[in-house]
Amino acid sequence: MKVLITGATGYLGAHVAARLAAAGHTVRALVRPGREDRLPPACRPVAGDVLDQGSIERALAGCDALVHMAAFVKMWARDRRAFDRVNVEGFAAALRAAEKSGVRRVLYTSTIGALGPTGPQPLDETHERAEFDFRTDYERSKWVAERVAVERARGGAPLVIVYPGVVYGPGAATQGNLLDRLLRDYLAGRLKTRLGRRPTRICYAFVDDVAEGHLLALERGSPGRGYILGGENVTQDELFTLLHELTGIPPPRRAIPFWMAEAAGKGLRAWARLGGSPPEFTDGAIATFRYHWAYSSGRAIGEIGYRVTALREGLRQTLQALRGESAKGTGGA
Repeated sequence: MKVLITGATGYLGAHVAARLAAAGHTVRALVRPGREDRLPPACRPVAGDVLDQGSIERALAGCDALVHMAAFVKMWARDRRAFDRVNVEGFAAALRAAEKSGVRRVLYTSTIGALGPTGPQPLDETHERAEFDFRTDYERSKWVAERVAVERARGGAPLVIVYPGVVYGPGAATQGNLLDRLLRDYLAGRLKTRLGRRPTRICYAFVDDVAEGHLLALERGSPGRGYILGGENVTQDELFTLLHELTGIPPPRRAIPFWMAEAAGKGLRAWARLGGSPPEFTDGAIATFRYHWAYSSGRAIGEIGYRVTALREGLRQTLQALRGESAKGTGGA
């Protein structure tokens, strides 16, 4: 299959592009000029921008499928409209381009964040979001885009939606790689505090599983269907227990109350708007962890053959990769 992928220079996008190419698909990647060196080697770069429908149409010429992964993955931006431009308007432009180009398959990468918080028991793709107190503009804009995707799929578009959990694993240290900084700090002994003590469960998904899930959804997914590409749903305590067992490093004992962390995040966000650097964290990002985000990958497992790597094993591989980076950086073997 000849596939055009957007967002292939991102953390997850690079893994997906490489997996599609390894499976034998011919992969083109829409990329802004000057970023070609960030693509996996097997991808052919095509200059363009997700906000330019014409460039997407040109890149789609001769393609069978579009994999739309481009997204503005930040916890803050000085111009909040950037989230809507990329995550909503960019997606709509990609859909229009796909329709005009006549591609027979579109795969869209959403997020469990678009489906909304849950209770402690895992929910699935049929979950109807009942609260709209969005914590971040990323969460809000991805929900808006997800509604666009659902409506277009109901209208007959050859669209498959995937909902990754909180993706972790080896790869670039970007904001899309949510556990990267925590794991680096943990290994280096810099993680002295933790966030609150709420037993909220979060669906963590190993990056290799999610990349494979994209391939499976592209090849086997039913148009109009959505598939959660997740993993184990664990609490912060359970995550730190695994890290302790894998590294021997004691987890942080001091817990920062949510109200205190949110107040600090609000202050950092206000300072950033006054002209400072992007905030280290925001109140919205902190508030996200007050909630359960527990989801089941049962449909993906049953319908397209998705497989879940145990969190212990995924963390082991990730920590091994980070230790390898550290050894190279210090001149070790």
